[in-house]
This record gives sequence, structure tokens and C-alpha cells, in this order.
Amino acid sequence: MRLGSIILFVALCSFSAYYVYEPIPEEIEERWKLMLTNTFFRSLSHLADFSELVGLKDYMGVMYVITLIENIVPVSDEHVTVTVENFDGVEVVLYQPKQQSGAAELRRAVVYLHGGGWCLGSSRMSPYDLLARKLAIELNAVILSVEYRLAPAHHFPVPYEDVYRVVKHFLQIGVLSQFSVDPGRIAVSGDSAGGNLAAAVSQQLLKDPAQQVQLKAQALIYPVLQALDLNTPSYQQNQDMPILPRTLMVRFWSEYFTSDKAFFRAMMTNTHNNPESSGLLKFVNWSAFLPETYHKKYNYSAPAVVQGEAEQEFKTGAPSRSLADPRASPLLVPDTALRSLPKAYILTCEYDVLRDDGIMYVTRLRSAGVEVTHEHYDTGFHGALMFTVWPTDFLLARRMTDNYVKWLKENL
Repeated sequence: MRLGSIILFVALCSFSAYYVYEPIPEEIEERWKLMLTNTFFRSLSHLADFSELVGLKDYMGVMYVITLIENIVPVSDEHVTVTVENFDGVEVVLYQPKQQSGAAELRRAVVYLHGGGWCLGSSRMSPYDLLARKLAIELNAVILSVEYRLAPAHHFPVPYEDVYRVVKHFLQIGVLSQFSVDPGRIAVSGDSAGGNLAAAVSQQLLKDPAQQVQLKAQALIYPVLQALDLNTPSYQQNQDMPILPRTLMVRFWSEYFTSDKAFFRAMMTNTHNNPESSGLLKFVNWSAFLPETYHKKYNYSAPAVVQGEAEQEFKTGAPSRSLADPRASPLLVPDTALRSLPKAYILTCEYDVLRDDGIMYVTRLRSAGVEVTHEHYDTGFHGALMFTVWPTDFLLARRMTDNYVKWLKENL
């Protein structure tokens, strides 16, 4: 019995080690902490797959547990006043610093958009609450953290439209005056899917001739910026990386557009483009917009275009129209639409499927004459900025946060 217990213990330890261990690049700091952290994400993903397979609950419904675990009730403290507001029908968590400004001094403001693939996440998650407080205190700024509606219950363009309504409402002179915000010192920012929304809003505001107040800056943290080519070098290099493997990112895109599983399967094989979207592939041609160092041994091959019956199936649905919409994929605009954009901060990570999206946008913005600060983390992985809460707190997250806040201090 005693020997049997020992054998069982050794077997369990061996299985656990086998399950936890992943071939993560050695350049990444705190590799074992990342492996352990990703074990939870991977296990939840397996459970979500099984749940959907047997018809208990859809995949994203199970994955939403990540959001629920991190959810808190944002409350005021000695440094920041926190309130929940309603801006044009959309809920926002508003952070206002208590430190006194001069009698005539107006504050900066940052509209922050959380990540989560448009399907997960919340402004009420503890890492976003901590980040908003840090921004409010260190920048002496008003921070709006937007609680936009999520897919798959609300497909594109609903999350985008929620964010756009909030920004339009906030940028009214009367509203800015109410919160003592300087109209010339406002930024929009977000991470991952939030970076996508921030980039899209920045572009669309320029198209509104009635818009009086414009943004001074956009800060995009490992943003997702295009859905046409899901086989760029970074998608290939990092397809099995922790936190955001290629399969999950493709699923996020698919769920953002539609609940049609056929579209997800087409996106997985990079055969989801239609004649309309294929005409825009020139804007996401990584062989033209990525520096040579990122090309490595990959050869550019334009994604296949859906034809025949499959074309008709997608052509009549929302996914077909959404693919070519720059509000979903901000990279799909000509240079003329980029020239007047506000100065940009773009953070990218080497070990991230979305690396090339961000770098291509850096290249295109600079070519259009936009001032861009590009911070690339050679040891970074997707989602790192949000790992600031014990036990999943990473030194990398602190450095990223400090550099991000420093840029906002100097440029906003």
C-alpha cells in the first residue's frame, strides 16, 4: 500500500510536470511563472472546448470565467474618486484624482479600452482598476474606463459603436468643462482588442466634419489591427505561445464577426477573404511593411480568396461586409486617411501573434508622416501588461507600465 501510494504520487507529479511544461523561448523572463499561469488558461480552454462539444455552454461563455475571477467593485480611496457614469447609454468607470490643480489648471484625460478579444474582459477587472488609478495619480488625469458590450452576444460593430459614442460624448466642450479637462490634452488608449478599438476611433473621429475637439494622442498596446491575413510571420512563429495562441486569436476574430462556425474554420485556414476584402490585402502585405529582420524564412503568400458556393455563403452575411471595414481592421485605410492622425505610441512584443499587426501600423503611420514612438519588447508576450496582480505579477509588466506612463507624461 505504501509503495502503491509512492508510485501514484510519482505518477501524478510526472503528469503534472508534463502538463505544465511548455517549450517557451528561453529569452522570456520568469518562464516557469508563465508556464504555471498558462496552465490555468489552457485548462480552461480545454474545458470550454469540451463544454461546447457536448452542448453545455458555448466556448466564450466558459472562458468568461477569466473575467469573473478578476472582477472587483471599483471604489474611491484617498487619492482617487471613482464613480460609475452613463455616457450616451454606455457605462463607464470614471477615475478622478483628488490632488488639487491650480485654480485655472485643467487636467489631462485618457479614455481607456480594455482587451479580451472583444469577447472577454471588463473595466472592473483588478489589473485595469490598478492601471486606471496609476494613470489618474501619476498624470493627474481623468480616466474613463469603458464597459462596452461584448461578443458573441453583441457582434461587430456594436462594441466599436459603444466606444465611439462614449468618446463623442466625452469630447463635447460642456462635458470636458464639467470634469475640468483640457480639450487639447486627451488620449485614447487600449490593449489588444482595446488597442484595435482605440485605433479605429482615432481614425473615425477625423472623418466627422462636425467634431470640434480632436485627440492629442493614441496609445496602442499590442493592438490587433487586421483580420485579412492570419498567417503573418508572427502568427506562424507564435502560434503555440502562451496566453494568446493563434487558435484563440482566430476564434476571437470569428466571434467578433459571427457565430457561424464555418467562418471560424475558414479563418483558421486563412481562406476567409472575399473579392472585396482581397482588394485591400495590399494594406496588410507584411513583405512590404515589416522590416527585413522579421521576415526570417517566411515567404509572403497572399491569402486565398473565397470563390463559388463558399463565396455566396459569406457574401450575404455580416462577416463578408465586416472583413473590409476599417472600423474592424484599422490597417485597411489608404495613407491619406492616416496623415492627420494624432501622435502614436505603439507597444509590440516579440512572442505575440499580433506583433506584426503593430509593426506594420508603425511603418504605415511613419510613412504617412505621423509621429510614432514604437516600443518593442524582445522578451515580451501578449497580455503581459495586465499581469500585475499576485500571484501572476511579472517584472516585465512593471517595466511596460512605467514606460507607457512615462510616454503619456511627456506627450499628453
